[in-house]
Amino acid sequence: MDTTRADQLTPGLGSAALAGPRGKRQASLWVDAWRRLRRNRLAVIGIVFLVLLTFVALCAPLLAPEPFDQQNLTAITQPPGPGHLLGTDGLGRDVLSRLIYGARVSLAVGLVVEVMIVLIGVPVGLLAGYYGGWLDNVLMRLVDVLYAFPNLLFVIVIMTYLKAVLARPSAGLLGPVVLLNKASGGLLGVFIGLGLISWLTVSRLVRGQILSLKRKEYVEAARALGATDARIMRVHLLPNTLAPVIVAATLGIPGAILYEAGLSFLGLGVEPPTPSWGLMISEGIKFMQSYPYMLVGPVVALSLTMLSFNFLGDGLRDALDPWMKK
Repeated sequence: MDTTRADQLTPGLGSAALAGPRGKRQASLWVDAWRRLRRNRLAVIGIVFLVLLTFVALCAPLLAPEPFDQQNLTAITQPPGPGHLLGTDGLGRDVLSRLIYGARVSLAVGLVVEVMIVLIGVPVGLLAGYYGGWLDNVLMRLVDVLYAFPNLLFVIVIMTYLKAVLARPSAGLLGPVVLLNKASGGLLGVFIGLGLISWLTVSRLVRGQILSLKRKEYVEAARALGATDARIMRVHLLPNTLAPVIVAATLGIPGAILYEAGLSFLGLGVEPPTPSWGLMISEGIKFMQSYPYMLVGPVVALSLTMLSFNFLGDGLRDALDPWMKK
């Protein structure tokens, strides 16, 4: 008998549509989830805003009125007007241009968090939940140790160390790393620091899902038919953990963006003159009473981005829950 026979028993999220009791084709969970998501107005608004933000970030050189590091000493702290729609900062740089380029940093941090979750959190939770025993103890104790540190303090310590290491002249084995850090505007340390803490929650979530699924009938059937452990995890278990992973990742992205903004606010994030919303907020606070417009732009952009990701995460959580059907 072929192991594909057991695949038909798997209630996977990506399986084909099933026939209904009256011969009608029922939509798969993903199609049904998309229909429910479209009915969530806040989630749709979040999706539209994030799509526009991504377009703005990708087309920043075309949309920005000026280069983000161009200084105009004759237009220092100029209020919003026809020449500069959002005004200029204390060095005569266009605030709108820096705001547009700053979107690249926030979206890059969110993308790295997604990659870290997929590459580290999901495999760790999958292996720990499926094999159990000493492997589960080792992996989960590692997660507990990392959880014991306050997240922000842990990232600050990592960033401080990395900044000292990456600030050395490019030589030896660290040469390519230093060059990559300079090319990314100092974001490499941010990626590493946030990557070390972003996967913890997802690994525990996946482990819990695997513990509840690995004794199901379809998994036992696949094992009886001779399916290997790798095939069982890849075909029968992993697809059934995608929904909570997607929701957790979507809700984790705004947290990572906020961490990056906080690090840049403290001077541990991107390196000037690379713009970041957190760095712009830090600079705008100095002129808050005299030139409040310098603070309003990055604060509004950061707040709307956070709200959009939260709306999308809440919408996905409701859409991917079969019990939320009306």
